[in-house]
Parts: sequence; C-alpha cells; structure tokens
Amino acid sequence: MPAAADRGEAFPAELSQQIKARFNHVDHDFKGRQRLYFENAGGALRLKAAVEAAGKVDAIPDCPERIHEVAVWLKEVQVRGVEDVRLLLNAQGGTVHASLTASGAMFDMVRAVAENVPGDNIVTTVLEHPSSYDAAAQYAQRLGKELRVAPSNRVTGGVDVEEIVRRIDERTCMLVVIYASNISGAKLDLEQVVRRAREVKPDLYIVVDAVQHAPHGLIDLRKTPVDAINIAPYKFYGCRGSGFSWLSDRAAVLPHHKLAARSADFWDLGSSAPWQFAVMTEIVNYVCWIGGQFDSGGDRRALFARGMERIGLHERALLARLLEGSPGVPGLRLLPAVKVLLDHDDLSRRDLILAIALEGLDHTQAVREYEKRGVIVYERVASSIYSGRMLDSLGLDGAVRVSPLHCHTFEDVDRFLEVTREICAAVAR
Repeated sequence: MPAAADRGEAFPAELSQQIKARFNHVDHDFKGRQRLYFENAGGALRLKAAVEAAGKVDAIPDCPERIHEVAVWLKEVQVRGVEDVRLLLNAQGGTVHASLTASGAMFDMVRAVAENVPGDNIVTTVLEHPSSYDAAAQYAQRLGKELRVAPSNRVTGGVDVEEIVRRIDERTCMLVVIYASNISGAKLDLEQVVRRAREVKPDLYIVVDAVQHAPHGLIDLRKTPVDAINIAPYKFYGCRGSGFSWLSDRAAVLPHHKLAARSADFWDLGSSAPWQFAVMTEIVNYVCWIGGQFDSGGDRRALFARGMERIGLHERALLARLLEGSPGVPGLRLLPAVKVLLDHDDLSRRDLILAIALEGLDHTQAVREYEKRGVIVYERVASSIYSGRMLDSLGLDGAVRVSPLHCHTFEDVDRFLEVTREICAAVAR
C-alpha cells in the first residue's frame, strides 16, 4: 500500500461538483445515456468554456491580419493565446508554433534538428509515441545516423535516467524523449534527464513529447530547459484539430518550412486559426480558477502552477482509490481476478493511467464488457501501431488502459471498481 504522503489529496466535495459541471459529457454520453468515460489518455473530456470559445471565435469570418476592428480583436485573441502557451510551459523567448496536430509538429521539429545539427547518432526511448519515435527513426535512417534506444523498466513502466544518459555522447545530435508513458502512466524524471544529458554534452538539443503528461502535471521549462516541446489541447480539456509547440531561440532558427518573407524564427504556415488560441486561454483560465480556490495570491503563472498542483494531488488520490479501494469497495489490487500491470508503490511517479488485465478475458473482450456496463476504457494490444513496440518492451501482450481525469470523483472510481468486480464474477460463473 502506498504511504499516506503519496496518496494525494482529493478536492473538497463541493469543488469537485463545480469542476464536473464545467465539463461536457462527464456522466452521460451525447445521447444522454449514463456513461463513465475512463479513456482520457486517448480522447479527453472537454471544458464547456473551451468548446464555446472555439465556436464563438471560429464563427467570425474576419482575417486577423487585417486592420479593421474585428480583425484587431481576433489578433488580440491570438496574442493572448500565445502568452498563455508560454505561461503554461513557463517559457521565455523562443517561438510558439500552432499546428493542426502535435504529431505533425513533432515530425517537423525532429527534422529541423536532425538535418541541421552535427552528430552521428540520435537518442530516444522505446516508450515514445510513434510521432516522436518514428520521426527519430526515419531521420536517423535518411541521414545515416545511428538510432540509440533506451529500454523500458518493466517494474516501473518508465525509462530509467541512467539508461538514457549512458547512450548520449559528444557526437549525439539530439535526444527525443517522452515526459510520461501513455500505457503505464510512469513519469520520466525529466529534470534529471536534462541535467545529466547536458553534463555529457552541454549543447545537446533535447526534444520532448509532453502530450500525455501536460494535463496531469506542471511543466516548467525554467527547470527543464529543453529545445522543443509539444502539447495537444484536446488532451488538455480543449478541442481536437490543434497542436501547440514551443522551440528555443536556437531551435527556432534552424532551417524549416516557412514563407521566405517571414522571420527566421517563424514556424506557422498559412492563415492562423484564432479559435486555437482562444481555447488555450480558456484552458489556462480554468486551471487558474482551480488554483484560486486554494489561494488567490500571486500572478497568473502562480495561480496556474497551484491549480496544476491541486489537479495532480486529486488525481493521485483517485489513483490510490483505484488501487486500494475503500472499506466498502475493494480496489484493483485486492480483486483476485485482476492483475494491475506495471504496478509499484510510488504514486508520485505516476500519472493517472493504469494498465490492467482481467482473468478469463482477452483485453478487447474486457473492453466490450466494460462498455456493456456503461464504462469506456481502451484495449492496448500488440497489433496496434500505437502500442506494439511499447508493449513488447514491457513484456506484455496487451492491457486494458484505464485513464480517468481530475473531474472524476471517488464515487466514479467506486462505480468503476464495482463494474470490474461484476465483470470478474460473470466470467467466473
């Protein structure tokens, strides 16, 4: 059982209800059917304010590059959104890049470094999302560079810092690394990775995939000074069809696709979509609102940091409840027909994602059984292009991935545990 200090702290009940009310479709699907959506590592529940802002701003026909009043207002929306991306990351200088997807931006950022920074090898990890792993692999192959891949830790479900650092040398072109696993929820110690990697090569370019981790924990580029990082607003309570990245001053001016008349550090191509930026501002507004429920002091970044801290504590409490249950409802660790995969006791090193297996059911069948009972989870199977490499590295043939969000409550977790027990009992009969 995790130590008390690692069990987090749930939101007060009244605040939890206020939080839940700010999201669409938390307790029911769009047809009004009762549903528990525990698949937020794939899709993600949306803030009402984000969806409303996207619709309002995108309905405006004006181009933000014009001089009339409405166009100027749209430009201001965009400027605020850029400022809020910087605030979210605690980034100074550099360039904010808006794209259709975070995956597309990852390929572009990896290409810019691989093609223009000297070095005969690229270092990455086996747990990367395909957008970062495949980008690193493809450009390593095209450019004749060695691809060095750090293995996973089958106990923690993450990647050890030492396994990454030992593959870096003075000839490494760049490190491409994920912030947290989207199978196990294991968080990499990015601060230590950056510090120790730069001890080996002080000018090393580091590219980070933060898509999975960003909604669950605070990012601080002052503490982790990387060269490129991406997030996906749709996993951060926002809307699909949008990705945001930040590039350091030196990374931003590497040769990349751009209009000739644009400045060397400009990365956006084509007309901007102001709704993307409006959504980012609503995300930051919301997290700041949570922070202000506990202490209204400090600037906008301080409120945001406090909000993310409280989100992390609440999610850790949900994770502890999932694992250990309560006096009335046994947790997953206590159900004999359930195996919690990649389980370990330090919950502070885990985001709110669980991988489980149910005795007597393959993973796809288990997902179907959950759906019959109004619970949405996801099967991670070896045949999936998004899962195979990572599962193989972890010694798994698959898993049922369970990924709630901070807008869920202990009551939601207890319902999931009761459904799990019901499924196991039905299989045993």
